[in-house]
Formats: sequence, C-alpha cells, structure tokens
Amino acid sequence: MTALGEPNVDDVQAVLPDGVRVDSVERLTGGASRETFRIEATRHDASWPLILQRERGEPRRPEGMSAEADVVRAGAAAGVIAPVVVVSHADLADELSVPIGVSWFITEAVEGETIARRIQRDDRFETARTMLAAQLGTSLAGVHQADVSGLDWLESIDELEKYREAADELGLVVPSFELAFRWLDANRPASPERTLVHGDFRLGNMIVDESGLAAVIDWELAHIGDPMEDLGWVCVRAWRFGGIGRVAGIGDADEFFAAYEAASGRTVDREAVRWWELLGTLKWGIMCGLQVGAHRDGTARSVELAAIGRRIVEQEYDVLTLLGATPPPITPAESEPPAAPVESGPTSAAELVGAVREFLRNDVLEATTGRVSFHSRVAANAMAIVERELLQREPLARAEAAMLAAAGAATPAELAAAIRRGDHDDDLGAMAQALIGDVAARLRVANPKWL
Repeated sequence: MTALGEPNVDDVQAVLPDGVRVDSVERLTGGASRETFRIEATRHDASWPLILQRERGEPRRPEGMSAEADVVRAGAAAGVIAPVVVVSHADLADELSVPIGVSWFITEAVEGETIARRIQRDDRFETARTMLAAQLGTSLAGVHQADVSGLDWLESIDELEKYREAADELGLVVPSFELAFRWLDANRPASPERTLVHGDFRLGNMIVDESGLAAVIDWELAHIGDPMEDLGWVCVRAWRFGGIGRVAGIGDADEFFAAYEAASGRTVDREAVRWWELLGTLKWGIMCGLQVGAHRDGTARSVELAAIGRRIVEQEYDVLTLLGATPPPITPAESEPPAAPVESGPTSAAELVGAVREFLRNDVLEATTGRVSFHSRVAANAMAIVERELLQREPLARAEAAMLAAAGAATPAELAAAIRRGDHDDDLGAMAQALIGDVAARLRVANPKWL
C-alpha cells in the first residue's frame, strides 16, 4: 500500500491474471462506504481498462464485496447489461487480497456517463433518452428473473421495518416521516412476489452511452424482495434530478411499465409501485440522515455528507405531497432570494456567511478542479443555506408555530410522538395538510428550487 493507504500498481498487478500489465491506478471517488479506482492495464497487447471498488473499514456483511460481485454475475447471466467481473477478494488467497484490502472486487470498465444531469441534458444523449425508459424496464425484468439459488446470504427483510429501526437508531424524529410510516403500514401491498431486487436502480447507478443503457452498476443494496420495489425507486422524485419524466426524470411511466411487462411476463401493480415510491422517498430521507452520521462519527468527514442533512426536508415535502397535501402558494416576495441588509458597524453573521459563499463560488471554484472544485461548490451551497436561514428566522418561527397550533402540539417532537401512537390515524390526509406549510418554509431555506 502507499502511504495514503491507496492501492498501487504492484498491489493490483498481484491479483490479476498472468499476462496482464498494470500501468496506472487512479482514485475516482470516495464515498462513506467505498472507494472507486480506475486501472489502466494491458492484456494481449491491447488496452484493458478496469474498475476496482473497495469497501472502507469493516465489511458491511461477512462475505464482503465478493457478495456483490456474485450478484452482478447472476444478473449478467439473466441478461442484465452489467460489467464483467474479473476477480474479487474471495477468489484469492488472503495474502494476495490484503494489500488491496479485505473487501473488494474488480470489473472491466464500461465507457459512458453516470452523471444524471448530463444524461438528461447533453445533446450527445438525445437519442439515448428516447430509448432509456424502455431499456430500464427490460433490464429490470432481467434483474427480477435472476437465479439466486446459490446466494443464500441475500437478505429477505421487511424494508418498512428496516427503515423504522434506522430512523430510531438515528434519533430522527420527524412528524412528516412518522405520518408516512403510519400510512405505509396501514396500506401494505397484499402478498407480494419475492425476487432478486437491485435495491438502488436509478440514474447514477447506470452507465449510459449515446445508444442508451450500457451497464447497470452498484449492486451493493441487492436483496430478496417485492420486484415492484425497484420500479417504485426509479420513480422517486429525488432520482429525477430535476427532470420532468416520472421515470428517472427522462421517461414516461407507461412506456417503462410496458417494456417491463413484455420482458418479464409480469403485470405491474401500479398501486404497489406508488406504495414503494412513497417508501422510497421516506427511505432516501432516512439515508440522508445516515450519511450525515458518517460525517458526524468520523467515518468520512466531508462537507458533502454534512450538507446532505439539509436534503431531508426535500423528502419531507415529497412525502406529504404523495400523501395528498397541497403545498401553500408561493408569494412573489418568497420567490426571490433574501438579501442581507446593508448595515453599519460590525459585520453581521449573514454578511460574513455571504462573503464566504462568494469567495468559494467566485475564487476557489474557478481556481480548482476535480474533487476540490466539487467540494467548493458544495461548501458554497452550504453557506447559502446558512445565509438564508439567518435571514428567514422570523418566517420559519411563524410557520412552525402555525403548524403546531393546527396540530395541537407544543413541539415537533411531541407531535411526532402523537402521530406514531396513532392519535391522528382517523385523518392522515388532514395531518399532512397541517404539516406542509412548515415543511415548505424550511424547504425555502434548504433548497428553494425544490418548490
């Protein structure tokens, strides 16, 4: 290993087949749980680019990332367009695996784009966008037909209960989420089928080229479950990345469902998909909390992970609208970003934050590239959130007071507890409407564009 703990050329060379020459290893990304590296290699005198993914810290499951590698192989065998797995840590003796890490696998690189906004907007993907919804439906059919008889470790759990426990462990006490939990528990789909589920099927986990879908990647959340879960997840608003199509911000749901039905022979239960779309929205809100936790406990200190905590309110808003709440109208004054007042004397907190935001956006962002440039953009956005919060303290306080008065509670925590007890089960829709004004006010601080 290098001094930074990153795999070097010799480390990777040792785990690849004979006849392969490794020329370089470059780190691409590093998230809360895993790191990704691109390997430039040569095989039979031809370029052979590879991707190494390595888990941070202790493996999240006993099998480590070899489990994910086996799922990718199973998906590919069922016709899913997926990367070719070359080797995983489980394929080798421990002494060969340890220099890279205790949990990793290597695949052939697939060329294309993963950044959702580029796929949705760049001219070179214009043709791909016309085909992607149908391709996603066909690909999901393959996922759900995969033979997993040899993968006994795959979890088959209650997703609603899993995220109930996750929210409790985080201490995430949110009235709108408690409302969603109550509704979801009362309206579960009846007797769902059980198949392999990808678990994170969305743009960002697809490689797309000019002809459309080039590979389905990032299978780390695969499990046994209701196939409608994957169909609902790709429809979650957060995974539309600002696009208008219900499916990944690009496609039409009818086209997506029709392609899935044709390839799978399975009828899409649209009510079940809606149920999973709501649970997916709730899940992403809780997962945002989990990512903040990775920053707070030191697993991955990151301004990006810290800022994700403010995305929870986006999911609160979407949960309530999916439950039928009507958002309050936005006044002309609210549609304009607040401006820090010009003051004499000492610089106000809002002015200081605004100055830091401008420095990050106008100086640091322009003078840097790669990860530093990306994180400077995130940091500038974080400063903008703090600035808006400082300038909107009074509207925020009024919105919360109105919400609590309408709900008959003294604090948000008290209201969340009452909803969880079932005190408002007789009219969850009315409670959703009582909550939406406060959530919208907080969303104007966190991300006004979401409105």
